[in-house]
Amino acid sequence: MPDVNDIAPDFTLPRAGGGDVTLSALRGRPVVLFFYPRDDTPGCTKESIGFSEHLQSFAEAGAQVFGISKDTLARHEKFAAKHGLAVPLLSDAESHVCEDYGVWKEKVNYGKRYMGIERSTFLIDGDGRIARVWRKVRVPGHVEEVLQAVRAL
Repeated sequence: MPDVNDIAPDFTLPRAGGGDVTLSALRGRPVVLFFYPRDDTPGCTKESIGFSEHLQSFAEAGAQVFGISKDTLARHEKFAAKHGLAVPLLSDAESHVCEDYGVWKEKVNYGKRYMGIERSTFLIDGDGRIARVWRKVRVPGHVEEVLQAVRAL
């Protein structure tokens, strides 16, 4: 499980709307990766809207932001259109990136055990090192906290 000061695991994932995103190609500026469980669920929607609303502020601070879940590109596109999302969404349908970042976890809901994404955010500096990690994220105030951390880099 990667932690602060580790080199962020590299990946190439397809992006909703077309194209691929390769993490190592983004070196030179900070990158925020927020992993979320599923499109169009209440917490995930609030988080994605929050990052979308602050996307310009992240850009002004020099950072790029990406949301990652296991949902398909078609589902991401429908989710983005329904909620007017501006934040780029990446599809990790095979869970490889989720596993590399240690966010694919056993969860329990109403006594039922299952595997799913633990809501987590990683701030990666311009050198490709993990600068901050937020695990088991609670959505209220999270986007603002991440933005503060980006500005402090």
